Amino acid sequence: MFDRLKQAFSSIATAVKEKELSGEGLDKAIFDFQLSLIESDVAQGVAEALTAEVQKSLAGTRVDRSADLSEVVGERLASALKAAFEKAGTVDLAASVREKSKGGEPYIILFLGINGTGKTTSVAKLASFLKKRGLSVVCAAGDTHRPGAIEQLTEHADRLSLKVVSQRYGADPAAVGRDGVLYARAHHVDCLLIDTAGRMQTNQNLMEEMSKISRVVKPDFRIFVADALTGNDAVSQAELFNQHVGFDGAILTKSDADVRGGAALSIVYSTGKPVIFLGVGQGYDDLVPFDSQKFLGSLL
Repeated sequence: MFDRLKQAFSSIATAVKEKELSGEGLDKAIFDFQLSLIESDVAQGVAEALTAEVQKSLAGTRVDRSADLSEVVGERLASALKAAFEKAGTVDLAASVREKSKGGEPYIILFLGINGTGKTTSVAKLASFLKKRGLSVVCAAGDTHRPGAIEQLTEHADRLSLKVVSQRYGADPAAVGRDGVLYARAHHVDCLLIDTAGRMQTNQNLMEEMSKISRVVKPDFRIFVADALTGNDAVSQAELFNQHVGFDGAILTKSDADVRGGAALSIVYSTGKPVIFLGVGQGYDDLVPFDSQKFLGSLL
């Protein structure tokens, strides 16, 4: 995973290894680094901001002749990236669910994203993840628009021996979500996972409907689901969903096939929200917690 992005970060360190950290040598190395980031599916705005930050920290830096310039560059890159990931923070969803359940209230998680990103499958994977940690889960079929969506979630739930709260197609998704909340409370369920219809980030009316669902169910956590293979588009989706609805963390699906890796870095850097899970396959166990320290360590 993320091989292209790793190459981009190693390339700038190599480029300045025998050059002075100023003047044309630095400018060219920084420009090449920016292109490498963009080729790795890092959003252009993020690539520009990151390279500007690194260039500013390197300009005029004096390094002892015996020092390895690549190490100096690596330290500055590490500093810029660590700051972004530390600002985004980390999330332990299982611990959060347990904490709220002590008060007898269900922990509510709302899923957001456009069509085709694997949102419904991610609901099932997270349900399995929480269930294996001893937590009770119920799902709400809030996608009342896409044909087959309710049946798809129900099939997953049946395989996992979970209850699905649903209504008919065309019903108000906010009402379905509210029914899910009432069911979870009445049956003392630890966590409610609410699936929703895919929303194109450019459709204002649909984005407003998503905001309505969020206002009605008042989720404790909102998860944005993105397809890692869509690169820059995943970032633009994340930015607009964060602007119109807001989200607290992201799941990147199809990460096992992502050799570029730019989506994870871009979403964290541009939205300030953490990536919490990576989808790495089709099985229910193929949802792994995202480890930012390992991610940064592999890049740097």
